[in-house]
Amino acid sequence: MSIDHDRLFKQLIQTFFEEFIALFFPAMHEHIDFRHVSFLSEELFTDVTAGEKYRVDLLVETKLKGEDGLVIVHIENQSYVQPSFPERMFIYFSRLFEKYRKPIVPIAVFSYDTIRDEPSTFTLQFPFGHVLDFRFFTVELRKQNWRNYVRNDNPIAAALLSKMGYTESERVELKKQFLRMLVRLELDEAKQRLLFGFFETYVKLSDEEERRLRSEVNEMETKEKDKVMELIISYEQKALEKGREEGVEQGIKQGMKRLVQTMAKKGMSVKDIANVTDLSEEEVKQFVEKE
Repeated sequence: MSIDHDRLFKQLIQTFFEEFIALFFPAMHEHIDFRHVSFLSEELFTDVTAGEKYRVDLLVETKLKGEDGLVIVHIENQSYVQPSFPERMFIYFSRLFEKYRKPIVPIAVFSYDTIRDEPSTFTLQFPFGHVLDFRFFTVELRKQNWRNYVRNDNPIAAALLSKMGYTESERVELKKQFLRMLVRLELDEAKQRLLFGFFETYVKLSDEEERRLRSEVNEMETKEKDKVMELIISYEQKALEKGREEGVEQGIKQGMKRLVQTMAKKGMSVKDIANVTDLSEEEVKQFVEKE
């Protein structure tokens, strides 16, 4: 199943917006008044020449300290390499400015697994003059050394360890440090689940790695060891329960599919089957077509 990277990053940054700015843009953080933060509805732009539609990932309306006017922070997650991305950022900027007529702070988060020197500008110039020099802020996650963030009690840092620069041999240590951060943060269950789910999406240890992780956790000092182990066991139980629920749901679906197909073989119409089973006619058709 494909991963909806944009949705995951949007949910993460929307939940921890101030922490995101504080971690990667401390100078910007000093100027933003986080008492005034609201998330705007998604914007959908159509690229007529390319025949494609693009949805802006995250728009935040806020204020600068000591100023009355509003500013818009536009955060775009880029999960794949796209040579024309700087141009797209400029198009977003210009259309957002045209609509809101407010200062726009454009930020791009590069979250793919390759290390590149991503441009942060879009320019237009001629031999006889310079027309445009558009710049945006960037975060290149793969270039960040994850070890530089493990002492930072910031929930965004904890989740994004999974997208930073690490080697295959560091995966067990990476998850161990993530769990230690999660314990120190003492978040409510919903936020903790968000961080854990995000991390596990991108760093899924093998059974052997999980055994090594448990062994290393057991070597921690008692108080920390107990809390981290409790966290591991808690999420293992939740994963098991989820698997059971999905298994039951899949079993019910398969049983209904066989029932619908049997009815169809006996000559019942789609409408009659839908009335008997409380399925929609479209659902009945899908079951019959899969026979």
